Amino acid sequence: MMGYGLICVETQQVRFIEMDVLKVPANLDTYQRLELIYFTVHQLIEKFKPDDFAIEAPFFGKNVQSMLKLGRAQGVAIAAAMQSGIPVTEYAPRKIKQSITGNGNAGKEQVWKMLQQILGIRQEIIRFDASDALAVALCHHYQFRSPLTRGKKLSGWREFVSKNPGRVL
Repeated sequence: MMGYGLICVETQQVRFIEMDVLKVPANLDTYQRLELIYFTVHQLIEKFKPDDFAIEAPFFGKNVQSMLKLGRAQGVAIAAAMQSGIPVTEYAPRKIKQSITGNGNAGKEQVWKMLQQILGIRQEIIRFDASDALAVALCHHYQFRSPLTRGKKLSGWREFVSKNPGRVL
């Protein structure tokens, strides 16, 4: 399964757009599955025209075959974004949880409850692959769309003041 989540940011207001999962049929061979992932990501990009693409970095597990499959799936998703000219950013699972809940060890249920609260999502039934993807989107917003930096990483207050003279009183 591949989860995806989309948010819209307008004047620093974050609005939930969509989240869902792609169930990749087990009867497809490996390459057909990868093609389906690529095609789905490409369709989402065409439909929603996102400015950014954020993805959860692979976590290191004990099963090498699972890691290989996950890496391939992430690779084709990343390739679809890059082919569309969308910048890609990866986030570690701990970083995502930390930015959403304040706790890098938070459980999936806690992350979901925070997403519901922050984004005003009313639905109770959740697929965690979809909510994980939505958490990545919100984490990306928090990291790069701060009202203080307007999406640019700055080296300190001196650089902020020099680049934003109209915002200093």
